[in-house]
Amino acid sequence: MQDKLKRIYQIIRLGENLKTELRHSWLSNGRRESVAEHTWRMTLMAVLLQPYLKTNLDMDKLLKMVIIHDLVEAEARDIPVFEIMNDVAAMKQKQANELRAMSNIKNILPEELGEDLYRIWIEFEAKETYEAKVANALDKLEVQIQHNEADISTWKPIEYELCLLLGEHTDFSSVLTELKAIIELEAKEKIQQSQKQTISLQNKK
Repeated sequence: MQDKLKRIYQIIRLGENLKTELRHSWLSNGRRESVAEHTWRMTLMAVLLQPYLKTNLDMDKLLKMVIIHDLVEAEARDIPVFEIMNDVAAMKQKQANELRAMSNIKNILPEELGEDLYRIWIEFEAKETYEAKVANALDKLEVQIQHNEADISTWKPIEYELCLLLGEHTDFSSVLTELKAIIELEAKEKIQQSQKQTISLQNKK
């Protein structure tokens, strides 16, 4: 048992990297967000939304999926989607790096546990099961929530468009679609307010 615990402890230690790995998301106080913070709020969203999702949702699987979905970034690092969305080679390289990282994690952990987490991560990446679709939707929604909370000066130009494309991740669920509409409206209002402020400043010159 001691050997198994030592192997588990290696991954627990690896998890600290997610506390220091920074994302392209800023908090409302101007500090950059860590991967661990993003993951934590996704778990909160899962817990709060679970009663309103399908009654046959496997909550244990969903929480595992949310918690480990970005664990690969402890080794492969976080790469913003807008940096690779139009670069097939970069996208494939990212996928290969993350698969290698997850394989390393699987091989460190005790066999049964490693295989379980590996299967769950692969399921998340495939985005075909209900739990994987929910986890993917929460991932994308949490990102936009954080952008809405940050100063709009931190937004990249492409993010003005991405905030209106969340529907492709939520259209399988009426509940998540409704939540998406709330988040999307908030983003639109943030953009409109920024535009008004820009026009006001220009008029004062």
